[in-house]
Amino acid sequence: MAHDRLLDIAIREFGLRGLEGASTRSIAAAAGTAMSAITYHFGGKEGLYLAAADHIAAQMGEDMETAFDQSLLIDGRDRAAARAAIHAIMGRFADKLMEDGSESRSLFIVREQMHPTEAFDRIYGGVMGQMLEALVRLVRIASGDDDDARARLLTVTLIGQVIVLRASRASCLRLLGRKAVDSALVDDLKARVAANVDAIFESISASQEPR
Repeated sequence: MAHDRLLDIAIREFGLRGLEGASTRSIAAAAGTAMSAITYHFGGKEGLYLAAADHIAAQMGEDMETAFDQSLLIDGRDRAAARAAIHAIMGRFADKLMEDGSESRSLFIVREQMHPTEAFDRIYGGVMGQMLEALVRLVRIASGDDDDARARLLTVTLIGQVIVLRASRASCLRLLGRKAVDSALVDDLKARVAANVDAIFESISASQEPR
């Protein structure tokens, strides 16, 4: 659809150049539409920027809806099922590194992470925030620890294992001696993250055993 193509191009341009640096004229030209269409549908650059954030939120919702819905069905006492759901979510996060458009979306989100605006509120207020809250719940169940602060800190460390490859891609690739984020690297990352998840929760379980 022309509307979606325009928003995808806008996400790429805003991700690369930011709100101030991006040109609606260039965005319109790349999308094969008139500048007046942006003014008519979005009211201008700021409106297009917020629409791009809404588009990202909608795409993330489509990507993670199944995992989110399944996580809500897990019994609050089923530690094994919670850990399996964490594995599935982390694997899905890693797979997204290879999806078309993921780099542009990530650049847009990273800019908003550094200097949050209303656009970040729209993204986080969608499935991103819901998914992270669901992950916190799963961490509490899998760890057998109801302390909310500890669960949130552990959740941050878990997702950081995947996010770092996007937010600090150049440094990670240089350190790993790789030239690009390809399917082989994503598979290696998923295996390492899965092993780390198991090690973390097994360590927590061991610390809870009577001495």
